[in-house]
Amino acid sequence: MSVQVPAADACCDHCVVEPPRSTAARARGALAALAASLLAVGCLADLLWATPTWAGPLFLLAAGAGIVFPARRAWEALRGRRFDINALMVVAVAGAVLIGEWEEAAMVVFLFAVAQWLEARSVARARAAIATLLDLAPPEARIEEAGGERLVALDRVAPGDTMRVRPGDRVPLDGRVVEGCSVVNQAPITGESIPVEKTVGDEVYAGTINGHGSLRVTVTRRRDDSMLARIIHLVEHAQSERAPIQHFIDRFAAWYTPSVVILAALVGVVPILAGLPAETWVYRALVVLVVACPCALVISTPVSMVSALAGAARHGVLIKGGASLERLAAITTLAFDKTGTLTSGEVAVGATDACGGLVDERELLRLAAAVEQYSEHPVARAIVSEALARELALPPAGAVRALPGLGVEGMVDGAEVLCAAPRYFRDRQRLDPLIADRAARIVMAGMSPVVVARAGRVLGLVGVADRERASAPGVVAELRRTGVARVAMLTGDHEATARAVGARVGVDDVRAELLPVDKVSAIAELRGAGTVAMVGDGINDAPALAAADVGIVMGAVGSDAAIETADVALMTDDLSRIPYAIRLGRATVRNVHVNVAIALVLKAAFVVAAASGVATLWMAVLADTGASVIVLANALRLRRFR
Repeated sequence: MSVQVPAADACCDHCVVEPPRSTAARARGALAALAASLLAVGCLADLLWATPTWAGPLFLLAAGAGIVFPARRAWEALRGRRFDINALMVVAVAGAVLIGEWEEAAMVVFLFAVAQWLEARSVARARAAIATLLDLAPPEARIEEAGGERLVALDRVAPGDTMRVRPGDRVPLDGRVVEGCSVVNQAPITGESIPVEKTVGDEVYAGTINGHGSLRVTVTRRRDDSMLARIIHLVEHAQSERAPIQHFIDRFAAWYTPSVVILAALVGVVPILAGLPAETWVYRALVVLVVACPCALVISTPVSMVSALAGAARHGVLIKGGASLERLAAITTLAFDKTGTLTSGEVAVGATDACGGLVDERELLRLAAAVEQYSEHPVARAIVSEALARELALPPAGAVRALPGLGVEGMVDGAEVLCAAPRYFRDRQRLDPLIADRAARIVMAGMSPVVVARAGRVLGLVGVADRERASAPGVVAELRRTGVARVAMLTGDHEATARAVGARVGVDDVRAELLPVDKVSAIAELRGAGTVAMVGDGINDAPALAAADVGIVMGAVGSDAAIETADVALMTDDLSRIPYAIRLGRATVRNVHVNVAIALVLKAAFVVAAASGVATLWMAVLADTGASVIVLANALRLRRFR
């Protein structure tokens, strides 16, 4: 897949990097070299003989050779109703030739060619930041066949094939370990600094680096569907999305360029009508024309955005475009989901309470696990794990149905079994005082109660607990230092449990016992006070993530759906990436503002200098392209932002 710098068409055509080995690129380089040689010989002839006899024609030939490609691009731009720097160069060089400034015309062409090369190199560095992702995976995989192992091109490997990943090799394709044990460096994909242990049943991802052990891996995704390919596709898509500030700059540049062209015309015409020397003021008007091109202004935003997106991707943070990056910079309120986000998500059973003597605790846990085994919710996994740890045989369940935000129900041994939060029974007036009292005791112990019922009769309760992440309090404090005014926690968990976690983490606002629709309402209320980001751990939080100004999904490395739906996808469960993303957004907006200021100040200074006769034509070219290079260099600093 191709990797392109975004909004190249928004910039001047000479900012676009051509393929280095194309015929056009070679021809352009040859003409630029010829122009430079003719200019050098002309300057030497002028110095040695002090006469324009030989120097003049050489300068004229140099200008003609160097203006071929800018003239072609100027014609293409004018056909597209654009007036870019190539058109300005052609007008300036033609004007200089007509008034006899042949040396000046040749110098302008030479400086323009040098500036094109410097600018192309700067833009290429921004491209390279994304293009290096393509080199993370090796070109071939070591596939096991009947006759042994054979290197096979990645495009020819299909899901189900078995590949061998030797110690120190990069993993070629996504897959699941079927034999072996090793540690894998996932930093190229997730940004994790510590290698992750992989054993049988664990997933590995293309582009990651195997450690000391040999692994046999069953391929699970084709090359184009791998996590690495998805990341590259996401970053490419992000590059094409323009930020609001970029749209403003484009509109401003569209107004600015014709205005300065009119100014150049006035500089050339008014003094001539007043009787001043035509040659002097036509020359000054040409200088103003060259200064007029808003190239540095137009590229000030897209290159900053690309550099920031590339740097974020290298740190395991995928941001979907400039608009998302700009909204990150404006965040004043951040709302966290609790389970799996502020907490580790590793929920464990802490209590079982069989009520009324209808069943014992083992049977209570067996029935609960029978229906929960079909759910991916952390509470469900905890109940199933506990049942398996007690060596309980789980019967199959039929007609299993999730109750969003409440629980799950299904048919076990011919009877309906329901596992749900106490709220479900309370809302239906089926929670008697004894069960309510026992549920309250579980809550007071810092656990969340799950009520288990069979055929409409409550059998007992299971208490589960989830601990907050060790890094959570520090991250909340860092968010405040970053400038986030309010940190909230939205959860479907019990009020008392949620408040206990919220107090330990240090959030400002705790809202508990929320259904998915309630979380959306809470986000809408929080948005009344400013820009809101919602942090969740998966598709279950999708409605709230969509309702927020910025939706942030954690641990998205294993979830294709999360990567597709989020504004920001954190490839690991590292909470510290959230304040990093916000700081990066704010640094990017500051960078754009500085770039715009640089471009406008230099333009204003040289317009005044050109109109007053201080600036020459070649100085105008140097100023315009120099401003572009300064803006590009400033933007590229964002790739190294930490």
